Amino acid sequence: MEEKKLDINSIIGFILIFGILIFWMYQNQPTPEELEAQKAEQEKIEAQAAEEESKPAQPILDQTTINTEDSTAVADYKKSVGDFGFTRAADGTTLLENEVLLLEVSNKGGQIVLAKMKNFVTNDSVPVYLVQDGNAAFGLNFSTTDNRVLDTKNLYFEPSLTNSGENQVLSMKAKVSENQFLEYRYEMKPDDYMLDFTVRSRGLSAVINSSQTPKLQWQLRGIRHNKSVVYENRYTRLTYNYEDGKVSKLSEGSDDEETEEDVKWLSYRQHFFSSILATDTPFETAELSSKNLVEEESKETRFTKEYLTIAPLELQAGELNYNMHWYYGPTDIKVLSQYKDLGLADSIPYGWGIFGWINRYIFTPFYGFLSSMLPYGLAIVVMTILVRLAMSPVTYKSYLSQAKMKVLKPEISEITEKYKDNSMKRQQETMKLYNKAGVSPMSGCIPALLQLPIFYALFMFFPTSFELRQKSFLWAEDLSSYDTIAQLPFTIPFYGDHVSLFPILASVAIFFYMMMTTGQNMQTQPGMPNMKFIMYLSPLIMLIFFNNYASGLSLYYFVSNLITIGIMLVIKRFILDEDKIHAQIQENKKKPKKENRFQKRMREMMEQAEEQKKTGRR
Repeated sequence: MEEKKLDINSIIGFILIFGILIFWMYQNQPTPEELEAQKAEQEKIEAQAAEEESKPAQPILDQTTINTEDSTAVADYKKSVGDFGFTRAADGTTLLENEVLLLEVSNKGGQIVLAKMKNFVTNDSVPVYLVQDGNAAFGLNFSTTDNRVLDTKNLYFEPSLTNSGENQVLSMKAKVSENQFLEYRYEMKPDDYMLDFTVRSRGLSAVINSSQTPKLQWQLRGIRHNKSVVYENRYTRLTYNYEDGKVSKLSEGSDDEETEEDVKWLSYRQHFFSSILATDTPFETAELSSKNLVEEESKETRFTKEYLTIAPLELQAGELNYNMHWYYGPTDIKVLSQYKDLGLADSIPYGWGIFGWINRYIFTPFYGFLSSMLPYGLAIVVMTILVRLAMSPVTYKSYLSQAKMKVLKPEISEITEKYKDNSMKRQQETMKLYNKAGVSPMSGCIPALLQLPIFYALFMFFPTSFELRQKSFLWAEDLSSYDTIAQLPFTIPFYGDHVSLFPILASVAIFFYMMMTTGQNMQTQPGMPNMKFIMYLSPLIMLIFFNNYASGLSLYYFVSNLITIGIMLVIKRFILDEDKIHAQIQENKKKPKKENRFQKRMREMMEQAEEQKKTGRR
């Protein structure tokens, strides 16, 4: 059967189809009257959206307050917390601030109600907030000796702000009396994203029901920071450390929950920023859950995921005493590596196994070194060149195998024709030919497999490298997000509402690379009709699905494939000589070839199968 080719008629057909689509979209454009009505409706919707945007977000848990001058309200409050009467402090918040972080701690609940990154902004140039407008809640639930259930988020704490050297110390106490209280103690150091956090009680053994363990509850909705909420949500996950250093994650694409033991820290990662709670005394158990809040790409989506952790806190002689740590900051290896004793750097999604090891200990420091001397985009180009040169021996081995198979093509075709009605004999004779010639059909696959760890490691490196965040190169404004050369007036499923140039360039480079490799394989191995489909499928996948990926990743693929094409052309024109390869193969055929144990076993199995087939025919 004649193989179909992409001729001029097919090209004209594609152009006509594209022209018809453009004409159809033009014909379906609204009239001026319809445009005016749509404009009025859009202005109305935008006005309503602006009004809603100005309102505070609906809090996860109730943050209402009461008037201290209202005696009835105060009496109701005291009644709600029991006869022990936790005192009612004044409303308000206390500010903790250093060079990198600004926090507000509320008197109600004694919890952090605002966490602002001072040195970072979102893609809209708005300051990065990890806690804001009631998106987070922290508290303890415990039973009292009179069988009431108290939630500390509803208790009022008295603040006391002091200094310990250069550190700011905020003591928040929910008091029954001067000697009976629950205390949250925050200690902020200069130029540090981490706070020491202590939960302790004094004199409450007569208040807390020791038969029911108090439970810590930490809930947070991740605030959107990136241009593409779908892309950001892909790298937004709950990660945790448990059972002597094991690290695991909940699902990034769907709702998930898990119960683990001996949990040392919890990371509510929001792509490039993380809210982390670590404890010196591991939680004996922790119930973890993650709820996906993103259904589709939308500029109106404000939150990505909703996280919840519930962990019992063990009592000691009827009292609480836990030393913990809060981290609000970037998911940056340079910052998280400062907390080696806690192992927070393990929360960065480098990939699993050897892939993550290569990413963390080779590519990340190597790129950090290059970017310290070069512009960030140029550092990607240089790193790609060096990686491809380092892998050039593997490329040479792969191309050498392809050249040998090409030389053997006439003889393979002859065997195929001679034994076209006997597949077992055809395979047997083909293996004999490979053995005599000293050629292995698998030798071209092994080099490709050797490149997989590099491929996957870099696939994870570019979307998660904090170094690339909001760094520009050429027309790309942010190498950690997609580049845009055209904004579409509609959304194409799987593709998006914009056109990115780097994926287009990478797709073209991949297509020519596939032409050089897959095209040659189609000639040497005619029994594989799907190879041509793969040749067109790979660039199409790059073009469509990478349109919303980090432009730094597409830049890498573009440069990488250009370099690979160049290396293969140099090998073909100046290094490999097909005539010499053919002569060498003929020499190898003349030499007696000793079978190894595997080859001998395979030959015997095939001969037995052939003999059984002949016996069956009789």
